[in-house]
Amino acid sequence: MKLIRFRHGNEIHAGVLMARGVVAITEINARLGTNIPNNLLAIIQQNAASQLTGIDELAAIPLTEIVPLVPYEMPPKIWCIGLNYRSHADDIQAVQPEEPGSFMKPASSMFQPEGEIVLPPVEVSNDVDAEGELGVIIGRTCGFVPAENVKDVIFGYTTTLDLTALDVLRKNPRYLTRAKSIDTFFSFGPVVVTADEIHDVDSLEVITEHNDSICSRDFVSNMRARPFELVRFHSDFMTLHPGDLISTGCPKGARIRAGDRVRARIDGIGTLGATVRQGIREPKF
Repeated sequence: MKLIRFRHGNEIHAGVLMARGVVAITEINARLGTNIPNNLLAIIQQNAASQLTGIDELAAIPLTEIVPLVPYEMPPKIWCIGLNYRSHADDIQAVQPEEPGSFMKPASSMFQPEGEIVLPPVEVSNDVDAEGELGVIIGRTCGFVPAENVKDVIFGYTTTLDLTALDVLRKNPRYLTRAKSIDTFFSFGPVVVTADEIHDVDSLEVITEHNDSICSRDFVSNMRARPFELVRFHSDFMTLHPGDLISTGCPKGARIRAGDRVRARIDGIGTLGATVRQGIREPKF
């Protein structure tokens, strides 16, 4: 099942993405007498996706009439993994860590799918890359998850775009969080694919497109720490909650400049794109 959050007219809905369009949760509740939350994060938290059955004949909104949005505005946690592909480490002349090189990002760094990446003022950073990645969404509260049970705690998968101010990072690797947390340096979605749809996660190919060409592509099977292991590993250090997101790393980032277009693409999951413009120093208070 493919789930999406979207704007239709002046209203925001959650819905099920189908070939003929999107079936809104409000339509499902009205026609089938269900009480499914019209909120994608709540659907994950309440394990309500299992109720989304018998909808094949319900009215769908054409895709041309909706605006896709991030699945939810405030993920409980956003974890990202650095240097998980050898090609990415080689690109920025870094050494792959023996354990997952994980770091967190704030929700304030997010932008909407097909929206704008606003580059920071050049005196803040003048060397930014964008990385298309596979995102793993946690489906239940869990900790110390045995390897054989990891599949049971994953709700689904999505596409992500993770950005880095490389010149900030080069000053000191301890600045990783700062280099990753600038406004419009992260997005995910717009589609969330439930785990039952993906029979072999390792066979997925993660692609980053830059303008009219492919910047990088590689298979999940070539990650140093693959998705199931990332979930198991992080569950040893903290309780994971429904809606937590783990962005699993990129084969190689695309150096971006104002006027560029960048896109993450994973066949079977979806695409997530953005345009790039230069920002300016504009006080806000």
